[in-house]
Amino acid sequence: MAALTACGSDNNGGSASPANNSGSASTSASASAGASKEKVEISFMGHAEPNEKEIFTKLIKSFEEKYPNVKVNYTSVPPAEYDQKLTTLSAAGKMPDIFYTSGPAFYRYAEAGTILDIQQYLDQTDLFNPDNVWKQALDRYRYDGSQLGQGDLYGLPKDVGPWALAYNKELFDKAGVAYPPAEAGKWTWDDYLKAAQAITEDTNGDGKFDIYGAANFPLEGAVWANGGDYVDYATGTVKIDSPEFAEAMQWVADLTLKHHVAPSPEDVQAMNAYSRFIAGKIGMFPMGPWDQPAFWDLPFGWDLAAWPSSPKTGETSTWLGSMGFVISSKTNHPQEAFDLASFLSLDPDGQKQNMELGQAVPNLIDMATNDYMNNGKAPEHKEVFLDIVKEIGHPPVEYGSKNTEWLDTFNQDASKVWTGQMSAADWLKQEAPKLQELYDKGNK
Repeated sequence: MAALTACGSDNNGGSASPANNSGSASTSASASAGASKEKVEISFMGHAEPNEKEIFTKLIKSFEEKYPNVKVNYTSVPPAEYDQKLTTLSAAGKMPDIFYTSGPAFYRYAEAGTILDIQQYLDQTDLFNPDNVWKQALDRYRYDGSQLGQGDLYGLPKDVGPWALAYNKELFDKAGVAYPPAEAGKWTWDDYLKAAQAITEDTNGDGKFDIYGAANFPLEGAVWANGGDYVDYATGTVKIDSPEFAEAMQWVADLTLKHHVAPSPEDVQAMNAYSRFIAGKIGMFPMGPWDQPAFWDLPFGWDLAAWPSSPKTGETSTWLGSMGFVISSKTNHPQEAFDLASFLSLDPDGQKQNMELGQAVPNLIDMATNDYMNNGKAPEHKEVFLDIVKEIGHPPVEYGSKNTEWLDTFNQDASKVWTGQMSAADWLKQEAPKLQELYDKGNK
């Protein structure tokens, strides 16, 4: 952090205009790389687990080879500490030149003018072909001065994060259950439950389950698939007290409370669900593309399936996450910061390396639908990821909020449902007015 702070202090405070810094935006990647021989240092901060940190260290080395006049001071902060660290640096006027952000933080920083409008740079580089980048990712980083999803780009997608359903083939084989289908709509919640019941097992006869059929079914996906939602962002109305929401939440809770096919909160305290899955003790578990490097080393076969559909609506849904690369509006080196962001987000060389290292589904559509689909590595049914990106994925609940105190409160208070203290319907009816007050306070 000392290196980051020093670099941030040296670089911050300058004009954000390209004309007053390191030259106008380049017309090509090669022109940009050779446009200036001045040696400059830029700071880049992200958050990562060890696998991702290692991958980004390699990517930055490749960037520095392509742009030899630029030295990148990379700092990786543990995910749980990242937001607070960024807030502290912002308050001190020492923001990194380029950093990760998404959702509410992106909204706040764009509104406050903390991050740079990069549209002028994108308009002048041939790296950017908007028809070849997932629209669902780009639109997360648009801001027109009043709302998200429209206007100029203030960031570039680090990734698209389809939250998919992974399954352990060996546990399905042992239970004599057919693998879940990759095509959405071919499996319902009832099918999911039956498979989970067949897989769940007490292997040593001590009266406690050692293998569970499922874990961590995402509440958001269940709610959206069942026709419910958390908030109507157009009107600012909290909508959790609907029958559709209650039905979905109770179904997810009952996987543990009634059917006992998923670990209880007490079980998770002893061993979290992720650790159980990689130990071969959970049949179905959610994963994102960033899990691929770790999953490639698993001692059992695994693949992806579509999330099951709600029997009520026939629809399936899950969330599509994304982090973005944004640039401080106070940087002295906006061109070099943009070069790094575009290398990591748009450059075919950077995207190819990122894909091969297993970090993400490529942002470039042609690479995702060709090279990625045919790279010979697990999962076999990669189209599940692409289907989520193209059709099924839904922005995370917090997207559209500037202040998420209402959602944090929801997640904390929801333990009353997960532990069986209250039914979903009763708790949601009680919780809705409280969340509406919090939402209004922080977002209107």
